[in-house]
Amino acid sequence: MYFVVIGVLLLVMKMAEFGMVASWPWWGILSPFGCAVVWWAFADGTGYTKRREMDKMDARVKKRREENLANLGMDDRGRRGKRR
Repeated sequence: MYFVVIGVLLLVMKMAEFGMVASWPWWGILSPFGCAVVWWAFADGTGYTKRREMDKMDARVKKRREENLANLGMDDRGRRGKRR
């Protein structure tokens, strides 16, 4: 995502002829978009994005379970909070 944002900023600066970016060659302006494509291909090919998605889902499930146990008055090991 960072590559796309950088690419858009460079593209806008080139089109507006702002600063020293106006004199840069087009391949320099468009290279962040190519880097973004390479990064997405690498991340999808190695399973990086799927692992991050699964980690987020596991964290949501854990948080939801802890909240439900707290609402029931139980701790995270499944024991009631009251002592005999």
